[in-house]
Amino acid sequence: MKDEQSEITSASKEPPLNYFSYFTEVEDAFIRRRGKHLHLCPLDWDLIEIWKDRGIPLHVVLRAIETWFDFYERKRRRRSVNMLLYCLEEVEAQYAEWLESRVGAGTEQNGEEEAGVDVGREDDGLPFPRAAILEHLRRGYSDLLAACEERKKTGEDDLSDALVRAALILAELEQDFAQAVFPNAQKLEDSLTGLERMLSDSILSVVPSGQLEAVTSEVAGQLRPYRNHMERAVYQQTRDNLLLKRLREQFAVPRLSLFYL
Repeated sequence: MKDEQSEITSASKEPPLNYFSYFTEVEDAFIRRRGKHLHLCPLDWDLIEIWKDRGIPLHVVLRAIETWFDFYERKRRRRSVNMLLYCLEEVEAQYAEWLESRVGAGTEQNGEEEAGVDVGREDDGLPFPRAAILEHLRRGYSDLLAACEERKKTGEDDLSDALVRAALILAELEQDFAQAVFPNAQKLEDSLTGLERMLSDSILSVVPSGQLEAVTSEVAGQLRPYRNHMERAVYQQTRDNLLLKRLREQFAVPRLSLFYL
């Protein structure tokens, strides 16, 4: 894996706050999505090592795990997921798409300029201009580091660690999106959703019980006039979303999704 400095792009001159491991990030994503603590088996560790040695970017593997579990949960399958091997096919598919998106990188733009072709076509198929998306990612990176520094004033914990891990992965995503010949906004959004899910889980793991109860009570009070008009599942989802929104604001954790661009 590249050293710590190479993971940080020109988006910021701030150095990374600590080192993160390709292996532990993959392990954490798999265990977190599985929902139950599980030690990876030797075959799983061998699989991660193969992915790393092949140069499959960390963000590609993490996105594949998130995508596979999203599909699995929609199917409501009861089969136990106890091996990372289940995600192998999705990792390979995501990696193949990533490789295809980078064919011609570094040469296409120069060729178009020499031929007099409008390089503005790089925004084709994107919901926002590429420059705006890149600026959003750089801003998110800076906000994550700022939130981490603020959190560390009261001591390091799971949240401060998650913030810097998210910042490092976001820097990799920004660099990848900038270099792609045909950037895929949906793939980027999937990765950002995974990062936001990881940060939300970290917030819930560190928030004091009294603070959580206070925010939960506040949200319930705001929804009380509408509760009888909402289906139970819709009410619970709305309550959980509002609860996380309040907690993210209190912990100064930025929104990374392109919906907040």
